[in-house]
Order: sequence, then C-alpha cells, then structure tokens
Amino acid sequence: PSFTTDVIVGFPGETDEEFQATLDACEFARFLKIHAFPFSPRSGTPAATMPDQVPKAVVQERFDRLIELQERVSWAENRTLEGREVEVLVAPGEGRKDGETARLSGRARDNRLVHFAVPDGAERPRPGDVVTVGVTYGAPHHLVADSGVQGGAYSVRRTRGGDAWASLQDAPVPGKPAV
Repeated sequence: PSFTTDVIVGFPGETDEEFQATLDACEFARFLKIHAFPFSPRSGTPAATMPDQVPKAVVQERFDRLIELQERVSWAENRTLEGREVEVLVAPGEGRKDGETARLSGRARDNRLVHFAVPDGAERPRPGDVVTVGVTYGAPHHLVADSGVQGGAYSVRRTRGGDAWASLQDAPVPGKPAV
C-alpha cells in the first residue's frame, strides 16, 4: 500500500522542533506523495491574526526542505520498482510528453503515474484498458516502463472501460453534422 498526505508548513506558532518532527514523520512514513503548501495568511481568517506568525523567509526555507525530502523519498521508493511488473490503467492525457516520447500513460494500482512504451507490432491499449508492463526506471514523480520494447513484460487486458471509451470515439456529437 502507499499513502499520501497534505502538509501546511509554517502555520502560526510552528516551532523548529515541530517542523523537524514533521520532517521525521514524513521520512518514516515514506509517503508516495506529499501535497505541501506554505502557510499564507488569508484576510478575515482567525489564523491571519494569530500570534507567533512564522516569518515568510522561514516558511519558504522549511517548505523547500520538505519538498527536497519528499523528492528524495519518492525517487528512492520509485527506484525499488525497477525490474518489477506493474498493472497500469491506461488514461488519455496523463502524460504531457506522450507524443514526444512515443509512450502512453496511466496509473498503477497505487496511483503512481506510469509512462510506458508499446512494442512495435504489439496490441495498442485504449484508455480504460489495463496493461502489465515492467518498470525500467523510477523517476521522482513517475515510473517509466520501456520493458516491452526491450523484450520484457508487456500485455494488454481489454476492459469494459476501454470498450466504453472506444464507443464514445464513434458516437455522434450532438449539434455537429455527421461527415
């Protein structure tokens, strides 16, 4: 299993010791991802006028340390999957660079983003289908699975979700003339 968390850094009154405890907890928990936000006072909220506001420079320095820790943890955890097979639910538009890299993308069971290559002549999955691929590289924010083009694992399982996606591609669009 994998877990994510949300962290607000620099809430009024946060001490160096409390922030260090947050870092220690995040490193111990090995979160898949941390959604971190630097505290910023919002006009009209109780926190905006609380005593012991943490200076903006301190908040930024702590935020940067938390992000650096999470980058290191995520990268190390993703590297542990190199050489292992994962199932991926194929999704349209998950990978910003899919066109440039000739890959498709989707999410593993634990929600990690996976970019994978389709071997020449292999069945091409549709969004909604599930592929099994071998991870060739664990990056800080995603996995790369080029195993199929390197002679490793690659298989496609057609699903009802893929069938639904395919049927939508051929469906007439209301108000648009048929060609």
